[in-house]
Amino acid sequence: MAHDETLAAAIRELLPEATEKRMFGGIGFLVNGKLAIAASGQGGVLVRVDPAEAAELVTSGAAQPAVMRGRKMQGWVRAQPTPRELAAWVERGAAQARAA
Repeated sequence: MAHDETLAAAIRELLPEATEKRMFGGIGFLVNGKLAIAASGQGGVLVRVDPAEAAELVTSGAAQPAVMRGRKMQGWVRAQPTPRELAAWVERGAAQARAA
């Protein structure tokens, strides 16, 4: 499945300073050279998060674990945000990328 271009356009608008790179079957948005968020080829977004918060986000139902090639990715989650929730996910990922 290709990434959702409408979702990518919304991320682009929310994160104009990001550079874009095709990856993981989707399109990634990099801040300071670090991947912050991606419009995933599997649907939804892949978001960089504080590793200490990842389990809480998954437990709360806000996100699912990010798994790549059968391995859980530490510091990453998958989410299916509504348009109203997207800005918060973009900012979460961008803040983590800036801090990395």
